[in-house]
Amino acid sequence: MSSGAATAAIIGWREWVALPTLGVAAVKAKIDTGARSSTLHAFSVERFEQAGRAMVRFQAHPIQRNDDYTVTAEAALLEERMVRNSGGQAEMRPVIETLVQLGSAVWAIELTLTNRDEMGFRMLLGRQAVRRRYLVDPGRSFLHPLSASDQTRPV
Repeated sequence: MSSGAATAAIIGWREWVALPTLGVAAVKAKIDTGARSSTLHAFSVERFEQAGRAMVRFQAHPIQRNDDYTVTAEAALLEERMVRNSGGQAEMRPVIETLVQLGSAVWAIELTLTNRDEMGFRMLLGRQAVRRRYLVDPGRSFLHPLSASDQTRPV
């Protein structure tokens, strides 16, 4: 075990996370070490330019099986990236950088946007987001609850 692993916190195979800069207070995320990148369920994705910068505006349903609650967000577009979905199909996805909160920890991640309507989780937290930070216990879930007082304390 590497020295970084000895000090890493343990997370379950699914955790509640927040995306504070996108206005998402809580979304159930599957921790997916088989996926390189993190992904958020997004639809009505539109690209635009603001002050000479490429941007993306999109909507999300962060709560599973609830299409009534919708969050609309905007973020700078980092790039378009070819990503293989769970079915093995390659698709071009917009990539943004945003803050993610898990428990009291807050850090920046890259996030791809795609329609995950048919998937069990509205978000995947991929291995790039958790490496050198967490060890995943596949037999446990929801080890780090979100609290309102923690949402402004960056790590």
